Amino acid sequence: MIGQITLVLFYVLAPLLILYLDNRSMFIHKIGAVVVAYVLGFVVGNLGILPEGSRETQELITMVTIPLAIPLLLFSSNIKQWLKLAGPTALSLLFGLLSVVVMVFVGFFVLHGQSFPELWKLGGMLVGVYTGGTPNLAALKIMLDIDADVYLLAHTYDMLISGVYFLFLITIGQRFFNLFLRPFKFGKIKHDSCSALHGMDAYSRILKKGKLLPLLKTLGLSVLIFAIAGGVSLLVPEKSQMVVVILIITTLAIGGSMIPKINKIDKTFELGMYLILIFSLDVASMVDIDQLAGSTPVILSYLSLIVFGSLFLQSILSKIFKIDTDTMIITSTALICSPPFVPVVAGAMNNREIVVSGLTVGIVGYAIGNYLGFVVAQVLSSVHP
Repeated sequence: MIGQITLVLFYVLAPLLILYLDNRSMFIHKIGAVVVAYVLGFVVGNLGILPEGSRETQELITMVTIPLAIPLLLFSSNIKQWLKLAGPTALSLLFGLLSVVVMVFVGFFVLHGQSFPELWKLGGMLVGVYTGGTPNLAALKIMLDIDADVYLLAHTYDMLISGVYFLFLITIGQRFFNLFLRPFKFGKIKHDSCSALHGMDAYSRILKKGKLLPLLKTLGLSVLIFAIAGGVSLLVPEKSQMVVVILIITTLAIGGSMIPKINKIDKTFELGMYLILIFSLDVASMVDIDQLAGSTPVILSYLSLIVFGSLFLQSILSKIFKIDTDTMIITSTALICSPPFVPVVAGAMNNREIVVSGLTVGIVGYAIGNYLGFVVAQVLSSVHP
C-alpha cells in the first residue's frame, strides 16, 4: 500500500520538478516539458524499481487524468472566434483537415497487411494528433484502447517527424511555397497578436495569488463533468463506455467554454496541461523496452506519409482555390504541430497578422480531434477490421 501511495506521489509531484527545470534551463525548455516527462517515465519504468502491482495504479491514473484534462484545456476556447474565421482561413482549415484524413486513409491501405495488429486504431489516433495535439492523442489512446508501447512509439516518432517538418517551415518553407502560391496581403489586421500565446506554457504562475481558488473550482467542474459522462456511459455496452465518456466530456467542455464566468478563468489550459504531464509520465513508465522492436517501420512510415503527404495535398488545394502561402503554412502548423508553434512560424515568416487565426485553427483542432479521430477509426475498422 505504501508503495502505491509513493508511486502516485511520484506521478503527481515529478511534473513540478520538470516544470521547475523547464523555467530554469534553456536546454530543457527547448526540449519541452512533455518530452522530458516521457523520458523520465520511460527510464523509471525500465529500471525495475516500481513497486509490485503498480500496473493497476498506472492504469487508474491513465483513466482519470485525460477525462479531467479535456475540460480544462477547452474551457478557455473562444467559440465565437471560431465562427468568425476569415474566409481563406476557414477554407484552409477545411483543406488541412481533409488532407490529414485523406493521407490517413492512403497510408492505411498502403501499409495494411504488414503484420501490424489493429492498424485502424493507430490511424484514428493519428487523425487526432494531426488535427489537434497531444491531448487528443492521449484521449484517443484511451477511447480506442491502444497499447502503451504503440502509443509511446507514435508519440516519439511524431516528435521526430514533426521536428523535421517544423525545421522546413521556418527555414525555406515560405520561399518554397511562394514559388507557386499567392503571397500574403498585409494590412488586414492591425495588432500585435504574437502576445496571444504568451502564458500558454507559463505553468509557474498557476499557484499565483488569486488564481488558485478559481482553478480549483474549474477542476471541481471537470470532476462533475467526468461524473456526468461516467453516469451516462453506464447506459451503453461496456466496450463503448470510454468512448461515450470522452465524447460527452468534450461536448460539455465546449458548452462550458461558452459561459463567460468559466471562459474567463485564467490558467485553466495550463492546469489541463499539468494533468497531461502526469499522464505522459505515467504512460511512459508502462512501456517495456523489450517490446518496442518489430512494429517500428510501419509507425514511422505511416506518420511520415501523413505529415508530409498532408502538407503536399494541402498546398495543391491551396493553389487551386487561391489561398496564400502564409495562411496555408500557418494552418498546417496549427494542425500538425499544435498552437504553441504558431507564433514561432509566424515570426520566421515575418508575419504577425496571421497568429490569431493560426491559434484559432489550432484550438478548433483540439476541440474536434476526438470526434474526427474516433469516426475515422471506426470507418477504417469497418473496411479492414
